[in-house]
Amino acid sequence: MTQALSTLADRVTGTVIRPGHPEYEEARRVYNGMIDARPAAIVRCATEEDVVAVVRLAAEQRMDLAVRGGGHSVPGFGTADGAVVADLSPMQAVEVDDAQRTATAGGGTTWGRFNDVTAAHGLATTGGIIASTGIAGLTLGGGIGYLGRAYGLSCDNLLSARVVTADGSRLTANADEHPDLFWALRGGGGNFGVVTDFTYRLHPVGELLVGLMFFELTDGPAVFRFFDEMLDEAPREYGGYPAIHLAPPLPFIPEERVGQPFAVVVSPWTGDPAEGQRFYDRFRQVATPAAEMVAPMPYPALNALFDPLLPPGLQHYWKNAWVTELSDDLIAAHMEVGGRMPAITCAMHMYAMDGAVQDVPSDATAFGHRDARYVINIAGMWPDPAENEANTAWVRDYYAAIAPHTQTGGYVNFASADDQQKAPDNYGANHQRLTEVKRRYDPTNLFHLNQNIEPSPVPPPRRTPG
Repeated sequence: MTQALSTLADRVTGTVIRPGHPEYEEARRVYNGMIDARPAAIVRCATEEDVVAVVRLAAEQRMDLAVRGGGHSVPGFGTADGAVVADLSPMQAVEVDDAQRTATAGGGTTWGRFNDVTAAHGLATTGGIIASTGIAGLTLGGGIGYLGRAYGLSCDNLLSARVVTADGSRLTANADEHPDLFWALRGGGGNFGVVTDFTYRLHPVGELLVGLMFFELTDGPAVFRFFDEMLDEAPREYGGYPAIHLAPPLPFIPEERVGQPFAVVVSPWTGDPAEGQRFYDRFRQVATPAAEMVAPMPYPALNALFDPLLPPGLQHYWKNAWVTELSDDLIAAHMEVGGRMPAITCAMHMYAMDGAVQDVPSDATAFGHRDARYVINIAGMWPDPAENEANTAWVRDYYAAIAPHTQTGGYVNFASADDQQKAPDNYGANHQRLTEVKRRYDPTNLFHLNQNIEPSPVPPPRRTPG
């Protein structure tokens, strides 16, 4: 293997970083500080040819292959002990076609970079909630974000992808070429290959009206109930969600309230600002906010809103679940366990899955669970490893409290490493079809460091009569 890695260094344009290299300690780190893996090599792939070389090396040497885009995977799938890491971070070129309203971006691009480039053209597509997240992982797992009610998931806006498959082939997957692979890439995660380029549909998005409203926890049930009732007739210009947070040290938060739990409504509005102000007034009629901020904001700024609070290196442990009905018992569980949130960086977000997300049939892409009303994400995030046991227990307690009121399975982009056995439920009714696509493109399961879909068994040959 040592000789193979030395040979690889001569084959690739990018840098091969191995133990002992001055950049190794930094290069092996991923976003989740809880992950402390020591890969055999990190290859900073500069070209598609570099990716092919890494994939072929991993297959030939039977090494674990980790693929890293933005490195935000909570289970740390962008690295592993003894693995070779295909680090796509150098591949961040973004090209916008104004006439077609599309953008093509390299597989290592972050949403922050993508949004900055497309915003200069007055365009955007559905990204995530944190700007330092990679476009690759988010899109391949589905892609929930602020623009989802208006324009669908990230994967719904994916028009084409360049993919390096397990045998080192370079394919284009879209509606016309390799449509089975294109179907699987839109929600099936990184199970089918390394996507080196993504081409997205873009939408006109200018300045948004963004509202952050912090309500007393005692008002939380009324606010959550109003949100749920309002959702059915809310214009698609509204992309908000209810949440529970400990108040961070922001200028509009009274100093004595910092660190206290609140029911929060995060509200982006892409339409007419005056209409948005009137829409936000409806929340104030339910309860008086203890603190609030409503202001115009460019989309890239909205997408980066939480980034200063969540730097790389925090400890991460998450749980999530789908919900078809926001019952009173479920709301009560949020207020009780959510109110015991242990760190100011923790969060509970409840993202709405209606609007344009549900315009797409459940079997049109690999992303399942389009019948859900919300996905609940319990994001445990804290700085001190000494608090791992206690804070992980809080996340698990929270999940146990809401579990009786939720659907089977969860959203793969919010899943933790110990959710691996839930993969069939996480992919829902599409799982069997995904196993068949997996068998066609990755029969040996080279791409297994993910929320893994195992290839279906090879079907027995048909017996001819007679």
